[in-house]
Amino acid sequence: MIDHVSIGVRDLAVATRFYEPVLATLGMKKLREWPDAAVGFGKDYPEFWLNRRSRMAPVPDDSGTHICLRAREKAAVDAFYAAGLAAGGASDGGPGFREHYSSGYYAAFIRDPDGNRVEAVTFITGK
Repeated sequence: MIDHVSIGVRDLAVATRFYEPVLATLGMKKLREWPDAAVGFGKDYPEFWLNRRSRMAPVPDDSGTHICLRAREKAAVDAFYAAGLAAGGASDGGPGFREHYSSGYYAAFIRDPDGNRVEAVTFITGK
């Protein structure tokens, strides 16, 4: 079981402004902050961390790294994607079913301002 994940970002303020509305669609809020070092988001405890890495290069599209977050319903996946684009992220796969992953797999993929690939997914039964 994974307790938390951390991603590197070049500008903590920019990343925080990006992730606050995006993660809010999944029920997360900012819970901890170490000025100019890290910000933790979560529901009950920090489970998704941003760590400032000011000399980090943008993440290449083919890095293979991505983080997938669980959404409660299809509408939350749609909201996650819309919030990501509105906050300055890039599409890496709009909301939709990914039957090649599994039946009922509904997801959307975005890239944050640093190039990190983040997904929201829900599983729709009886589809």
